[in-house]
Amino acid sequence: MPGPQEIRDCLHEEFAQGLGPLNDLYRLPNSVFNDDNIHTILTDFDMMVLRATYAPELRSGMTRAEVAARLPAILRRINPAGEGVAYRALPPTSRAWIREIQTALGPGTPAGDRMGAATRALNLAQAAKYNDHRLGFSYFAMGRIVQRANPDEAFRMFKAADKMFRQSTQTNLYAAHTAVQLASYQIAYGKGQEALVTLTPYLDAAYEEENAALLSTLMFLRAEALELTGRACEARIVRLDSLNWARYGFGSEKHLKTKLREIQALNPLNRRNG
Repeated sequence: MPGPQEIRDCLHEEFAQGLGPLNDLYRLPNSVFNDDNIHTILTDFDMMVLRATYAPELRSGMTRAEVAARLPAILRRINPAGEGVAYRALPPTSRAWIREIQTALGPGTPAGDRMGAATRALNLAQAAKYNDHRLGFSYFAMGRIVQRANPDEAFRMFKAADKMFRQSTQTNLYAAHTAVQLASYQIAYGKGQEALVTLTPYLDAAYEEENAALLSTLMFLRAEALELTGRACEARIVRLDSLNWARYGFGSEKHLKTKLREIQALNPLNRRNG
């Protein structure tokens, strides 16, 4: 049975798509209208798109040219802060890249086929010069797929993804998901202070994006990093504070406890203690 956050997330996206854009676009870095599933609730950008869609200046039956002629004034009215901001056009995403990334991460793909698809997606992103979140996501996908077989290569992929995501404040949530992977590696190797540095910038991002599952995961990891640096009292407080977020984010107590055990198992102190 889905948990509270998963139900809420589905309602956000499905209602929004029923009201406005029907298609997902991978080139949108700050939108639920993106099949990479990084954003889980409507963003400021999404709300602006919906306000523009239902602006009184527009009506059903208008041609594309008529709508385009009215949009500058509409956007000036509903988003005055955007006036004077330089337009950064990202190139469209190729169907080939979309196909490979969906194959690499899709639920129906045999394990043996994921690596080839992820490799092709990364090669396509590099060839197309997607010097944005799509290249970062390609590195991220590769890291996820190789992390069991080759943790060191996975860490290198996550570092490359992190470098791409740090280029823009619009990709903070991508960077937060990457921080989970990087900090997990650092904790497993006993590098508690490095993990704290990795995690700390993204706690606020997860909170502001109302992503309880991500926030609680960051907090679970932070607790283990604090343990590694000898701050056991702080670790207990962080772990306790994380539980309500985890219950909302993961739904069942069973799922919550499984996630907590997985993260605690990373800590070499826990491995030494049995």
